[in-house]
Amino acid sequence: MIVGVPRESFPGEQRVALVPGVIPNLTKAGFETVIEAGAGVTAGYPDADFAAKGARIAASRAEVFATADLIVQVLSYGSNDRTGRDDLPLLRAGQALVGFQRPLGSIETIRELAERGVTSFSVELMPRTTRAQSMDALSSMGTVAGYKAAVLAAERLPRLFPMLTTAAGTITPARVLVIGAGVAGLQAIATAKRLGAVTSAYDMRPAAREQVQSLGGRFVELPIEAKDAQDARGYGRAQDETFYQRQRELLGRVVGESDVVITAAVIPGKKSPVLVTADMVARMAPGSVIVDLAAERGGNCELTRAEEVVAVNGVTIIGLINLAGTVPYHASQMYARNITAFLLHLVKDGRVRADAASVAEDEIVRETLLTHDGRVVNARVLEFFATAPQQGAPT
Repeated sequence: MIVGVPRESFPGEQRVALVPGVIPNLTKAGFETVIEAGAGVTAGYPDADFAAKGARIAASRAEVFATADLIVQVLSYGSNDRTGRDDLPLLRAGQALVGFQRPLGSIETIRELAERGVTSFSVELMPRTTRAQSMDALSSMGTVAGYKAAVLAAERLPRLFPMLTTAAGTITPARVLVIGAGVAGLQAIATAKRLGAVTSAYDMRPAAREQVQSLGGRFVELPIEAKDAQDARGYGRAQDETFYQRQRELLGRVVGESDVVITAAVIPGKKSPVLVTADMVARMAPGSVIVDLAAERGGNCELTRAEEVVAVNGVTIIGLINLAGTVPYHASQMYARNITAFLLHLVKDGRVRADAASVAEDEIVRETLLTHDGRVVNARVLEFFATAPQQGAPT
C-alpha cells in the first residue's frame, strides 16, 4: 500500500498531513510513503528529513496522485473550497482519500468525490470513543486552536494577563470569559489560566461544569436550561431562538465585565449561534478583545467578520479562521499521529477496509467512511441532508 502526501494547496495553509517521525511506523506496517517535494517545508519538516526516514520524494503533485493507492491530506476537496477542485481530475476510481472533508457542508461536493469512484474517509466523523481517541484529529486541532486563541488575546490586550506585585504597585489580573467548553474552549481556559488570568467559562451543557472547574476556571451559572443540551457525540444541540435570546440577556453583564471573551460554540452542520451581540460588545471597555473561534461558521459574535480583525468602539474582534494552521509544526505532528493510528486500523493485508463486513462490524470504519463504489454511503451524512432545511451550511 502506497500512501501519498501532496502539499496542502489551501491559501496560507502551512500544515502537512504526515511528518517524518511517523514514517518508520508506517513502513514497519508495510506502507510505502510518497511525499510531494516541499510538502512539509512551511511546517518545519524539510524533504531531507522525510527521505532520511525512508519516504520517497516526488517531484510533482501529479506524481503523488498517480503513484499512491491512498492519499492523505489535511484539507481535502470538501474542506478546501478555494483550490480543492483542482485535485478532482487527479483522483481515480478505487483510490482512497483521508482528510478533513467537511461532510456536512455540501452534498454536491461529496457526490463529486463519489462519482470519481473514490473511497473517502472524513476525519471529522471519527467517533468520540476511547477506542478512537488516538485517531481524533478534530480534537487535536481544536486543542491547538484553543491554545492559539488565548495567546492571540494576550498579545492584543493592552494589559497584562497575570496579577503582579511590583515596586510600582499591584497589577490586577485580566478577566477572561470563554463561551463554549468543548475541546477548543477547554484548552483556551487552561492556557488563559496558565498565563495568569482570572478565567470563567459558560456552556449550556451541564456536563461541562466539572471540566471547567477541573482546570481552575469558574463556571458561570445561568438560570436557564437547554433542552437535550448535547448529542450522542458530546456536541451541543441547536436550541430555539427563545433560548438564545434569554441566554444573551443573562450573559450580557458577564461579557461587559470581561477584558477578553473567547467564543467556541459550534453546532455541527449548522450556522453558529450568535451569543455576543453588538450591544454586549458596546458594554465592554475599550481595549477589550474578542476571539471568535466560530468565525468560519458565521461567528458567535454579531460583529465578527470571517478572516478579519476588526475594531468596534475600541474592542478588537478577531475572526481569523484555521488557527491550528498557524502553529504548523506541532499541529502537523499531532495530526500525523492521529492519521497514522487511523491508517494502521483502516488498512489490513494491504487493503483498505471499506467492504460491507468491515462497515457492519467496525464503528470507526462505518462512521468515517463517506463515499465508496460510486455512492455516498455515510448514514449520518445522508440523514443530515435529507432533513436539513438548507444545504451548503459549513460544518
